[in-house]
Amino acid sequence: MEKTKADIMNLMMKRMKDKIKDKKYKMTSQRQVILRAFVESSENHLSAEDVYERVKKTAPDIGLATVYRTLDLFTEMDLLKKLDFDEGCSRYELNDREEDGHFHHHLICLGCGKVRECRDDLLETLETILQKQLHFQTVDHQLKVYGYCENCQKKRADEARKSKAANNG
Repeated sequence: MEKTKADIMNLMMKRMKDKIKDKKYKMTSQRQVILRAFVESSENHLSAEDVYERVKKTAPDIGLATVYRTLDLFTEMDLLKKLDFDEGCSRYELNDREEDGHFHHHLICLGCGKVRECRDDLLETLETILQKQLHFQTVDHQLKVYGYCENCQKKRADEARKSKAANNG
C-alpha cells in the first residue's frame, strides 16, 4: 500500500521525535520545517541549497548554515540518506524505508541530470551469490546507473541527424 505524504510526515516526525529524545536533542521548529520540506517536495533528491530555497519562503529566519547542520544531524539520525551523484554536491532523500529493507537504485541522466528511482532490488541475486560463495552478508547497497533518459535520447538522435545532414549537405 502506497504511503500518503501525511503518513510519511507522521512517521518521520515520530521517528525524529524518538531519535531526538534518545540523543538528547531539542525538537525545534526549524528542524520541523526542514523535514517538512522533504516530505512535501515533489522532487526526491534535494541539495542543501534546494532545501534552503524551500524553507526560506515559510521561515525566512533559517540560514543556509542551519540547513547544512540540520541535514548532517538528520543523516546521523538516519532520517535522511545522503547521496552523491558525482555532480559536486550532496543530495538528500527521506529515509522512509523499513529498517531491514534495501534502498532503491538511481538512474542518472547524463544529459539533463535528472535522477529517477528504480524500486526493484536488482542486486538480490548478487547478494545471494556473495553470501553462498564468499560468506559475505550484505547489509545494504546502492546502485547508480548512468545513461540518457527518453527525452535526452530523442534530443541526441535529433542532433545526430542534423549533424549528419549538415556534413552531407
